[in-house]
Amino acid sequence: MATALLSLLQQSWQELQKIPFNPLLSLVFVIPFLYVFKRSRSVKPNLPPSPPKLPIIGNLHQLGTLPHRSLQALSNKYGPLMFLYIGSAPTLVVSSAEMAREMMKTHDIIFSNRPQSIAAKILLYGCKDVGFSPYGEYWRQARKISVLELLSIKSVQSFQYVKEEEVEVLINKIRDTCLKGGAVNLTEMFITTSNNISSRCILGRKFEEENGKSRFGELSRRIMVLFVAFSFGDFFPSFGWIDVLTGLTPSLKAISRELDALFDRVIEEHQTQNSDDDQSNKLDFVEILLRLQKKSTLDFELTNDNLKAIIMDMFVGGTETTSTTLEWLMAELIKNPNIMKKAQEEVRRVVGKKSKIDENDINQMDYLKRVLKETLRVHPPAPLLVPRETSANVKFEGYDIPPKTRVFVNSWAIQRDPTVWERPEEFLPDRFKDNPIDFKGQDFDFIPFGGGRRGCPGLAFGVTSVEYAIANILYWFDWKLPGDNVRGEDLDLSEVNGLTVTLKTPLHLVPTLHSP
Repeated sequence: MATALLSLLQQSWQELQKIPFNPLLSLVFVIPFLYVFKRSRSVKPNLPPSPPKLPIIGNLHQLGTLPHRSLQALSNKYGPLMFLYIGSAPTLVVSSAEMAREMMKTHDIIFSNRPQSIAAKILLYGCKDVGFSPYGEYWRQARKISVLELLSIKSVQSFQYVKEEEVEVLINKIRDTCLKGGAVNLTEMFITTSNNISSRCILGRKFEEENGKSRFGELSRRIMVLFVAFSFGDFFPSFGWIDVLTGLTPSLKAISRELDALFDRVIEEHQTQNSDDDQSNKLDFVEILLRLQKKSTLDFELTNDNLKAIIMDMFVGGTETTSTTLEWLMAELIKNPNIMKKAQEEVRRVVGKKSKIDENDINQMDYLKRVLKETLRVHPPAPLLVPRETSANVKFEGYDIPPKTRVFVNSWAIQRDPTVWERPEEFLPDRFKDNPIDFKGQDFDFIPFGGGRRGCPGLAFGVTSVEYAIANILYWFDWKLPGDNVRGEDLDLSEVNGLTVTLKTPLHLVPTLHSP
């Protein structure tokens, strides 16, 4: 039987060899075969729901001027997990606590990369910082230095004297205005104070203009706006040259040169001055990093560009989020006078007739801490957490998420989710009474500072600055809006978008000195 089958095959092969070769006929048979083979091998990925997109621009037109609000509206229609195309960039939007938890816990490593934006490359020395560097060994080492050497509880406490001195300067400025009468621009004052605190802690001294404003004040807000400015190169790589024509690339390079020159000067000053007295409780971040740079125990080379990128990270992250949180907190207190009264009563009861508020006093101000929590819930400084990027294919909530997908976690939408928060649009600090939920990255219903490996390492530094400043603001002064018949509820809380979202109109208030 086997011999007969072999003989039949041989005869068939001999007959085929007699047929003259016809390339056209071969293509007729081969092309359909290859098409069917390709279709059978390529399975269309099961992507999350997506709004209809337009050619070329994808879903870009649906983002609006306040993307966190636009994406919340889309997620209400298409679900808490959406797949968009921002230009040619595949983008995943996460808008629920459950999915944020799965992302930052179960799949945290795959979701721990960062997209390399044009702004981050230019401003952060090729993304050699902590916040925007790619996930890997360098990031682990740089973050370790930041957490252990710069932002530890011990380090934060060692800079308490700086916060006290700068807040005292702020209080004295407001007191002078009280004597003259009139309103103060609290937005501007908060920016100056937070920038001066960061300047002294990071660079060793503050940089003020002749009018008393922080030199970094305007720079930091420009940087935050430029970070989220639309870049053709980010979403249409072939059209990156258009960023030169729009002025984005020249603006980024100009501000980068300005900051680089300043950082070089600061580093040179630190290197030339005698810092061997080892007053470790008075060391600023630059001095700490320079000492680490001299050591041979580091697992990577800490070049001056690495050092400057980390400094830039700390400065931008530490100033803008602090001033923005203070601005929103005071705006909500003005809009809610009963909450303002209750907060002031607690602060003044705890402090008594002392001339200075100390750290122990702050720890007793439970209601003030609830006010801060509610401010961070309603107005997270960065409503769309700094974007992540997938490093590999991942099965997420039953969907196929490709590698190199940008991921936005809409903390603003999560913290206003009516299935989690009762009356989510209202400012109600007492929702945190006897409620253990916190903003340290473990409760995914409440993630103003992110979570997982990419959570904000400077949380303690920023929160302590806000608590100390607002306690003094409420202790020493009573506040109202300018004008005789203007009520708190008339205050406009319109937003303007940046890497942080701030009040569209600066906060001008009239202070009245309170006598303890």
